[in-house]
Amino acid sequence: MIKVSETAKSRIAQLMSDDGFNVAQDFVRVGVKSGGCSGLSYELNFDHNLGENDKLFEESGVKIAVDKKSFLYLVGTTLEYSGGLNGKGFVFNNPNANRTCGCGESFSL
Repeated sequence: MIKVSETAKSRIAQLMSDDGFNVAQDFVRVGVKSGGCSGLSYELNFDHNLGENDKLFEESGVKIAVDKKSFLYLVGTTLEYSGGLNGKGFVFNNPNANRTCGCGESFSL
């Protein structure tokens, strides 16, 4: 399961609407790919097509799709949003990560 903070939920709804997606029907696709300074990096985008290897969750009114491979790396993760002058944007708080880079966009297990 992937959790979504209230601030992330609000920002996702706004961005989905701005991009022509419907938060009630479409979903946020979260994944992991090779790369980044720590070995693995996060992916986040909007989608409306589920693949046969996707798991679909709903958290705080936001639908989240994760492919099975990425799910193993992301189970228990909380998606947060940090705004303001020094804000980073979306932040993945991943309890599975042993090491993260300074920018918070990549990790290793």
